[in-house]
Amino acid sequence: CNASRPSSTRTWMSHPRRKQKEKERRAVPDLHTLLDARDYTGAITLVEFNRKLFFDAKHASGWQARTGGAAGFDWVEGKQQQLTDEEHREDEQERLWMAYAAFHLGDFKKALATYQSMIDTGSNDQMIHVYMGCCLLGLGWHAEAEERALQGSACPLQNRLLFHLAHRLNDESKLMGHHQKLADSTLDQLSLASIHYLRNHFQEATDIYKRLLLENRDYTALNVYVALCYYKLDYYDVSLEILAAYLQSYPDSAVALNLKACNQFRLYDGKAAEAELAPLTKEAPSIEKIDSRLVRHNIVVFQNGERALQVLPPLVDVVPEARLNLVIYHMHHGEVQEAFELMKDVEPTSPQEYILKGVTNLAIGQQMESREHLKVAQQYFQLLGSSASECDTIPGRQCMASCFFILRQFDDVLIYLSSIEAYFPSDATFQYNYAIARAAAGKYVEAEQALLALASGTEAELVSRDYIFQMWLARCLVMNGKARQAWEIYLKMEGTQESFAMLQLLANDCYRAGSFLYSAKAFETLERLDPNPEYWEGKRGACVGAFQQIIALKERKDVLREVLSVLKSSRNPQAVYLSGVMTRWGDVHGCVL
Repeated sequence: CNASRPSSTRTWMSHPRRKQKEKERRAVPDLHTLLDARDYTGAITLVEFNRKLFFDAKHASGWQARTGGAAGFDWVEGKQQQLTDEEHREDEQERLWMAYAAFHLGDFKKALATYQSMIDTGSNDQMIHVYMGCCLLGLGWHAEAEERALQGSACPLQNRLLFHLAHRLNDESKLMGHHQKLADSTLDQLSLASIHYLRNHFQEATDIYKRLLLENRDYTALNVYVALCYYKLDYYDVSLEILAAYLQSYPDSAVALNLKACNQFRLYDGKAAEAELAPLTKEAPSIEKIDSRLVRHNIVVFQNGERALQVLPPLVDVVPEARLNLVIYHMHHGEVQEAFELMKDVEPTSPQEYILKGVTNLAIGQQMESREHLKVAQQYFQLLGSSASECDTIPGRQCMASCFFILRQFDDVLIYLSSIEAYFPSDATFQYNYAIARAAAGKYVEAEQALLALASGTEAELVSRDYIFQMWLARCLVMNGKARQAWEIYLKMEGTQESFAMLQLLANDCYRAGSFLYSAKAFETLERLDPNPEYWEGKRGACVGAFQQIIALKERKDVLREVLSVLKSSRNPQAVYLSGVMTRWGDVHGCVL
């Protein structure tokens, strides 16, 4: 019995505590408590509930005491009761808070409608126009936002809003004007840093954020902004280090987790990145059910474009990178026209946009054989590659290499590609382009080695089906005195659509390189497929060239038999004459014919 008393006592003592906790749980939270906790949905719900209670009571019909000291009561219809000045001010304040909460929740249309209703009911607060401008900016209606903001009171918020709108509307003169009006206050400096970030001036943005952090140690969210800048500067390790300290305090921060995942993607792979997003996606049964549009977008990227056509199109005008990643998806799947249409009306502002404008114009130019599109592509590549901010970056040098590729200045292409070769030791695409540039510049020995390495590497199966690769390899073999190996490549392709182009290449390149026997064989096959007089002339010249090499002892005598066989396949009278001359020479010099 004694052993049970302490338990009984604890139960008796804890009963009032449970009642107190239950009472606290059921208590209606205060509006400012909800706002401080960033529970904007709760704040909107509370304001709407309180306003409904108030107006239901205000509009209810009933007896009301007479005013002015008169005795008795009067029956008053509820809808006839007007708000007092005090009630009107209180209701306006509540609606301001409701619009504030809706704005911070990202529901810009609800916030805009709330502000409009205040104007419709006679509010003369000029700041409402500025707030409406902020909502319109959030909706992407930049011209309307500027017009509305100018109707409001001149204040720091209005200047910051117009500063951002000038950037969005590409109005440099207005941008500089509003820049000069910025003060040294925290909010103005944050606004300036964000514009630096949006204009790809990441180092300048980082400097401002770091200074503000030194002045305001409790502004821990600035660490995320600094980490984001370092991510954009390609300092992924530094970005992760800064994020780690922030995530210790806020482990469920969606923005920080997403940025951490992006760093892991850059440093490692999609699987490592996807694992970082697990806390944000574990409750969702499928990617379409994930609440965050940004996370849905990044999951597609991390999964190498899986479900891109389902997820990305609705996000094109919401997540800036969605359009670019959809373009990349189309390009990877050979859908050049779809990629071009997505980029056609984009005015590039970021390096990625310049690159994709160049790539899509280059692809459509090659497909349509359009010099105009190729010229546009070359200009975009040159603009980015020669810019002060990108000229010494890897993408910048790749752009300059692409620019000179289009201009067919292959020695310049090699200068740029050789400067970044160390960063792509196992990138088959880079090695392929580098090898072709070497071949086009006449460096056939180096090009052959590089192409053969690709043909025996991890991409062997892919390049074996690429007839462009096979033609470049054949050219290098011919120019390096290995015409027989080049002819064997043709024999493997014989009967395919591309074999005719390969024959033309071999016929002309072998002639140019002095491999006349294989040039003659190629021209013979071409003449058989297409009785074009030019092919007979080429065959005749190749046969004579091979005969001269035999006479000069630069070719074996038994080759004469093959030359005569090639000539005999022609019905041209000159073939008979040439065969006779060669046969007589062979008889004199002991050739077995």
